[in-house]
Formats: sequence, C-alpha cells, structure tokens
Amino acid sequence: MPGHEPHARAVRQVLAEAAGFALLAAISPTALLVMAVFLGSGNPRQTALAYVAGAMMMSVIMAVTVLLLLRGTGLNLQRHHDPRYGLRLGLGVLALAAAVVVRWRRQRVTEPSPARSSAAVPSAAASSPALSSAALTSPAISSPAGAGSGFMSRLVARPSARSGFAAGVILFAPSATFIAAVQVVATARASVAGTVAGLVIVVLVSVLVVWLPLLAFLLAPEATTRRLGMINGWLRTRAKRLAAGALGVGGVILIVNGVLGLTGAL
Repeated sequence: MPGHEPHARAVRQVLAEAAGFALLAAISPTALLVMAVFLGSGNPRQTALAYVAGAMMMSVIMAVTVLLLLRGTGLNLQRHHDPRYGLRLGLGVLALAAAVVVRWRRQRVTEPSPARSSAAVPSAAASSPALSSAALTSPAISSPAGAGSGFMSRLVARPSARSGFAAGVILFAPSATFIAAVQVVATARASVAGTVAGLVIVVLVSVLVVWLPLLAFLLAPEATTRRLGMINGWLRTRAKRLAAGALGVGGVILIVNGVLGLTGAL
C-alpha cells in the first residue's frame, strides 16, 4: 500500500529512539548491586521477584502517568512543536545537572561495625561471600546517590519480599532519560497499538538491569551468582562514574535534540 512503508519506517524510528533513551535510563549500578544482594539472600527467588515487581509497577505507573500528562497538555499536537522540544531541552539540562551532582558529590564513607557487618546479610554471606555485606557498604547504596541513603541500606540489609518490592519502587523512580523515552512515544503520531508497544518497550528496557539477572538466575542459579559476585567489586568502584556517564550522554542528546527542534532543524 502506498504510504504504508513510510509510516512503518516512522514507527520503527520512534520505537528505536524511545528504546535508546530507556536503555540509558536502565544503566543503574545501584539497582544491579541490590539485585546481587537479593539473589545471594536466604530466599533469593521470592525477594528478587518482589524487587522486579516493584520496579515494573513503578515504571508502568510512571510511564502511563507521563504519557497522559503530555497528551493532556497537547504536546503531541503539531502546533505545540516548540514546547515539545523545549521540554526535551529542559530534560537534557536536568540530566546534565544530575550527572554533575552524582559524579562530584562528596562520597559519604561508612565503616560498619563488626556486629553490623556480620548481621547485615548473613544468608547472603553464607551462600556467596562475594555478595555479602561488602555490597551493602558500597557507595552506590550507602551514599545519598543510592536513592534513599540509610533507608535503602536498611532495606537491603534485611532481604524479604516486602523490602525487595520497596527497593524496586524507590530505585526505579523516573529519571530524565526515562521521561524522555516516554515523551518520544507520547508525542509520536502512532496508533493505539503503536503507543502501547512503545510503552511496553520503554518499561522492559528501562528495568532490564533487574529482570535479566533474575531470568539468568532462574535458568542457572550457581553460574549467575558467581558471575554477579565477580562483577560486584568492579561495579562498586565505578558506580558513580557509570551512572553519571549515562546521565551525561542522555543530557547531551536531549539538549542537542531540543536545540535543533527549537531552531527549526527538526
């Protein structure tokens, strides 16, 4: 059909752009470290499943909320071209500012007492020393950048379905890149099916860092626990740089896109 192929190409481009921003939103060393601790706990399946459920629920609710807000304000309409790109520019500035804060904020050093260290995650330490309380004292979890600071440390220190669900909800609060991913879908001229497909892709990609390790664990528990333990130390020393890098890349892309849109290049 004439015109069908250009429309399908445009839809694929929208989905690819949304997936790209969602992938940047998924780069969360803290979320992966928390998953490593939960998978090394006494009840790994139940705790990790609750963690993924919390992350999914938060992502779905926020994706639908942002979509409705954007369409409710008319940003998907052609006449609101400038406000649409102005929002992208603003999200880019916000992402860059967050990258600077994450990268340069003074790291709070926490030296747990022997009693606290041994009590932090006894089951995890027993089953996998690499996933023991060292992960709990990681700057990515115990510092303010770890989404909740001491509260998050307490949640992870007592792995359970309830704490796992709460951790998923907290850690997957929407970031600037996540909002940008939803905006791509919300402002596209897509059908209902295309919009739903876009939101599904955004949610699945943005929580990739938690459901993929869980899937690997369900298929190969020992191998997954061992591999997570191997990358645990590497992540703990690079968490801030990785998170700041993802925010910075997303911020630059959004700013460039916003400026191009506002100047009429897009």
